[in-house]
Amino acid sequence: MMSLLANPPVPKTAVFPNLPALDFALPPDLEASQPPEARGLARDEVRLMVSHYRDDRVLHTEFRQIGDHLQAGDLLVLNTSRTLNAALPATLPDGTELRLHLSTQLPAGLWSVELRRPFATATQPYRVGKAGTLLQLPAGGTARLLTPHNPALRHCPDQPVRLWLATLHLPLPLTSYLAAHGSPIRYGYVPQSWPLDYYQTVFANEPGSAEMPSAGRAFTPELITRLVARGVQFAPLLLHTGVASLEDREAPYEEYYRVSVETAVQINQARQQKRRIIAVGTTAIRALETVTDETGTTHAGAGWTDLFITPQRGIRAVDGLLTGLHEPRATHLAMLAALADSGHLSLAYEQALQHRYLWHEFGDLHLLLP
Repeated sequence: MMSLLANPPVPKTAVFPNLPALDFALPPDLEASQPPEARGLARDEVRLMVSHYRDDRVLHTEFRQIGDHLQAGDLLVLNTSRTLNAALPATLPDGTELRLHLSTQLPAGLWSVELRRPFATATQPYRVGKAGTLLQLPAGGTARLLTPHNPALRHCPDQPVRLWLATLHLPLPLTSYLAAHGSPIRYGYVPQSWPLDYYQTVFANEPGSAEMPSAGRAFTPELITRLVARGVQFAPLLLHTGVASLEDREAPYEEYYRVSVETAVQINQARQQKRRIIAVGTTAIRALETVTDETGTTHAGAGWTDLFITPQRGIRAVDGLLTGLHEPRATHLAMLAALADSGHLSLAYEQALQHRYLWHEFGDLHLLLP
C-alpha cells in the first residue's frame, strides 16, 4: 500500500506551518456509529492495535488483552474528567434553530462555544451567527455571542466561525441546567442519541468535559483490577476536554487542567526509575506537557492551557500513548508524530485501514509503545 504521509503538509500555514499529516480516505463504514455495547460487545472487547515506534512492529489484539503489552511498573496516566450534556438547542433571533456546544468554561464568566447548524445542513455547519447575537436557550436561558474565539477571524466577516466567546445566562446552576435540557455532543456519524452514561469513563469523577476523553472508555473495573495485580500503576489528572480537533486557521484554544502534587511525584519517580509512562489519551499528554519542564521534571499545576504539541517541540513527559484513531489530517496527529515518527504512523494507519478498525469515540484503540 502507498504511504499515507501527506505531501505537501496539512494546509494550516496561518497557524501551524510544516505539520506532518496523514492523508487518507476514511470509509464511512469504519466510522463507529454506535457504542460497542450496542454491537453486542463489552467495553473492553473493542479491538486494540499495538504499534512499537522504535522497530515498527504492529500487533493486533482486543483491548481486554492490553495487560499482555504492559509491564509491572508501567505508569498509566488517566484523565478523570466527566462528560457534560454540553449540547443545547438554540434559536437565533430570526427563528433559525441551531445546536450550541459548550466547549470550555473560561475565567470572568466567559465560555468558548461552538454554534452548529442541524445535521441535515451540515455542509456549511458554522456560517451562522455574528457578534452580539443573543441566542434563546431552553427554559428562558440565553447565550450572547461576543466575538470569534480566534483573533485572526475577528476582522474577517466572510469567514465561517466555529468557536465563539460567549456569555451564558441560565435559570439554574450549570450542571442542573445541562442535566435537564442538554444532551451529549454527537456528530453526523452517530445518528442515534445515547444516554450520557455511554460517554463516561469508569474513572471519571469531576464534570467539565464537552466531549468524552474517549481513550479511557474501554477500561472496566475488572480490567483495572487485573492490571493493578500485575504491577501496573495508575496516576490521575484532570483536563476538561473541549470540542473536537482544531480546524484550518484555528489557533489552539484553552482547556482547563489540574495536575496534583501526588501525580507529579508519581511521574517523576517513574521517570527516575526508568519505568514507562503511558498517557491514556491526547488530553492526558496535553496536561502533562503543560507542567513538564525542559529537563523532563513534572510539576503540579492548574489553569488553562493552549499548548499545541508538534514534532518540532517534542514530547517530554511520556514514553507511550493509548489513543483512538484520528481523522485524516487531524491536528492530533501532530502530537502523535511528536512521539513516533511520521513513517511509523503511516505504517500503523495503513494497518488500521487494512484490518478495518473503527474510528471515533465509540471505536477501536491504538497503543503506541517504544
